[in-house]
Amino acid sequence: MLVEFGHASLIGKARSQPDKVKQVLDKIRTDGFLPTVETVFKRLDEPIPLGYCNAGVVLEVGAGVTEFRVGDRLVSNGPHAEIVCVPKNLCAKIPDGVMDDHAAFTVLASIGLQGIRLVAPTLGERVVVYGLGLIGLMTVQLLRAHGCEVLGVDISANRLTLAKSYGASICNGATGDPVAAVNAWTGGVGADAVLITASAKTSDIAHQSAVMCRKRGRVVLVGVVGLDLKRADFYEKEIMFQVSCSYGPGRYEETYEQEGHDYPLGYVRWTEQRNFEAVLTALRENWLDVDGLISHRFPFEQAPQAYEKVTDGSALGIVLQYPQEVDRSSHLVIRTREARKVHSVLPVLAVIGAGNFSKMTLMPALAKAPCAVRYVCDLNGASAAHLARKYDAEQAVSDHRLVLKDDTVDAVLIATGHNSHGRLVQEALHAGKHVFVEKPLAMSPHELTAVVEAAQAHPDLQIMVGFNRRFSPHVQKMFELLEGHAEPLALNMTVNAGIIPPNHWVHHPERGGGRIIGEACHFIDLMVHLTGSLVRAVSATMMGPGPAVRDDKMSIVLAFEDGSVGTVNYFGNGSKTYPKEVLEVFSDGRVLRLDNFRRLDGYGFKGFKRDQRLAQNKGHAPEIVAFAKRLSRGGQALIPLDQLVNVTLASFAAVTAAREERTVKLGVEYAALGHGTAAA
Repeated sequence: MLVEFGHASLIGKARSQPDKVKQVLDKIRTDGFLPTVETVFKRLDEPIPLGYCNAGVVLEVGAGVTEFRVGDRLVSNGPHAEIVCVPKNLCAKIPDGVMDDHAAFTVLASIGLQGIRLVAPTLGERVVVYGLGLIGLMTVQLLRAHGCEVLGVDISANRLTLAKSYGASICNGATGDPVAAVNAWTGGVGADAVLITASAKTSDIAHQSAVMCRKRGRVVLVGVVGLDLKRADFYEKEIMFQVSCSYGPGRYEETYEQEGHDYPLGYVRWTEQRNFEAVLTALRENWLDVDGLISHRFPFEQAPQAYEKVTDGSALGIVLQYPQEVDRSSHLVIRTREARKVHSVLPVLAVIGAGNFSKMTLMPALAKAPCAVRYVCDLNGASAAHLARKYDAEQAVSDHRLVLKDDTVDAVLIATGHNSHGRLVQEALHAGKHVFVEKPLAMSPHELTAVVEAAQAHPDLQIMVGFNRRFSPHVQKMFELLEGHAEPLALNMTVNAGIIPPNHWVHHPERGGGRIIGEACHFIDLMVHLTGSLVRAVSATMMGPGPAVRDDKMSIVLAFEDGSVGTVNYFGNGSKTYPKEVLEVFSDGRVLRLDNFRRLDGYGFKGFKRDQRLAQNKGHAPEIVAFAKRLSRGGQALIPLDQLVNVTLASFAAVTAAREERTVKLGVEYAALGHGTAAA
């Protein structure tokens, strides 16, 4: 599917993902045509790792991993690569007697096994397997091991022959009638269950599966078929229909897969990992034979030819064989320094983190800035290499310590997960590097204290947080228009943040810190910039019980030292068709209204009524250019440290105020920090 999508034209890609097309149209309405087109093409340019079934030998284990040791043979759902890093719950030991090339089928077989778990077959039941690809043929064998009679349906004569060799009755869907075949096979009773392991765009298979079932039969969808279901098909016989989710319980669950928290066996007998183990047992006991499913073998160097075999339909099971010895270096040279002819006066930068923000925003902005990018660093080496090649960086690395040890690097730009920001900022400062870090600066007052101490220990180094909104041309115009205001300002910011699922990492208290600390800090900083004053006190209230996530639906009231007052209405439950960010500023009988960083309207200002632009500009590129110029020319930090600290503390205070239903005075609550805390 991924290979075909990659080969498709833009029109073909759009036709295959109509839901994405709608999102694009909505984004054009709110953000403008050009920014949307840029985003789409950057998304389409992202490399996607292929594959999720492998067997190999453990090279290293992470902290706290006791189940596996170096040298163990394992299966995992890592992508097709010589070296993969996989969470422990997505691995299983290969038992003695099972060859590596057979074990590599484990993850794929577990998809079929999970479908069988949902069917819950009993000894002697008659089950139809509709679709005899790799998963279907393994499902046939596993059902036979359960003591079931099986009928396989497919249009390939070769695959039907294989299914028959595994003990199944067969029906050629190209020349015969599957429903009639099942009626004859069951004496008119109908199948006890149907497992759909086929791929088709039409809904015919779903319809036939229901019709061929007995009364109160079961239909479980493992593959991908059209689902224009007819009510009568299921109503008259009370047929159960269920969609199977990949390898089993735990799939796509952050705490299980990424954090390694297992479900108790007594409550969830068959998790993803335990399904892997069951398949490996079936291979060891010869209940499952995959040798006959291997149609081709390729050395990994010939992987492109292997993928061509996948798309031309001539293959069944393809095994990629990796070399015994692989390059374990965490360093890849993309361009030599001489070839790039970097001018000696340009600051030399390194980017740590090659995720979405770096792909979509940071690297394109750096390409326009007066600087040289020497390194792109990410734990995902493929992502680091892709960005380095695309934006002409010199080297890609997967170990940030290589960056910090390089004396030629002047500054690092940190765009990693939120929970690593504070630590990496400290490491970079102590290594003598200027720092630009995406928000947030820190995740807790304790971490912020350590960051401040590191910054104060290196006063000659720049420290900058990616508060880009203040660098937007529209905001700069607002600052100019408000200059010399006679009275304190009243500011109101409405943020239509959009819905993020409850299990997303940004909501995790340790990994993401929540959306207020992770994103609402942008808007607090914007108000600090426009008022020219620090936040003194914070009150906040969040939505009451009901939603799965409450603290991304919050109203925050900020009291500033100069008497200004600001409100940030941060709501994560709105429509994408509504503007994402709207700011209103009331001052001396005048009003400024900034609509989504595309249009600025003035009311009561002499000589100014409107500044409207075709493209949205949130200030990312001007911010990066300004940072690079400041590194070259020297001078004070673009944003004073006390403002960076104050904004960060105000975001902490907003969360505390909402949860404890009280006002937080920064000078009292965070008195120990001192720096950046406004007096009570």
